[in-house]
Amino acid sequence: MRRFALPAVVLTGVLLLSACGKNSNDGTLPVPAGGSGTATSSDTPSAEPSEPSSAPTQPATTAKPTTAPKGQIIIEAGNFASNPAVQGLVTSYPLYFQALVSKDDTVLKKKFPSFFYSDVSQGIFDAQRNGWIMKPPGSVVIVGAHSTKDGTVAVQTCRSQTTQYWDPKAKNWTVVTPKGSPEVIEMILTGIGWLPYRLATTTGVKCGGVHYPA
Repeated sequence: MRRFALPAVVLTGVLLLSACGKNSNDGTLPVPAGGSGTATSSDTPSAEPSEPSSAPTQPATTAKPTTAPKGQIIIEAGNFASNPAVQGLVTSYPLYFQALVSKDDTVLKKKFPSFFYSDVSQGIFDAQRNGWIMKPPGSVVIVGAHSTKDGTVAVQTCRSQTTQYWDPKAKNWTVVTPKGSPEVIEMILTGIGWLPYRLATTTGVKCGGVHYPA
């Protein structure tokens, strides 16, 4: 059997092409520490899309944790713990909080209905642009839950002062609430469970006497 050998010139050309094809500068750009995320000082949604999105494409976890990973967020449901919509909020809130801390709304866009994403994304952008910071642990106490005429369940919460953004330039909280601030999240039942649908008015929600676990 005859064996065929490539000419030396051809082999040399192949080696040169192989060496030139690898760029020593390949790689991604550095990612700034802190990521992206925000909260607004408004009591009402900042914006709403023309129509709600369908259920998120990725399945939500079936677990119903009462807290996020240690050092992140503590949620106290109290007498409302048995409410399915409250259970859904307890499960999903850690992702929402992580988006606020990291100032990155990607997870909200992927896993939450578009109304909710629209309501909170502007605040996250503001925090990113202004250099606001939020450091865990955060603390949220659920103080009420009731059905609405739209078929959602409005879960009333109070967020501790430390569950807000700090403005290093002004040396003050962006939401000055020494006794905590109200936040009402309407929950909607989807094919994968109860998820935050949109922010609602906080009228009537009182946080003055709330004791925060963190």
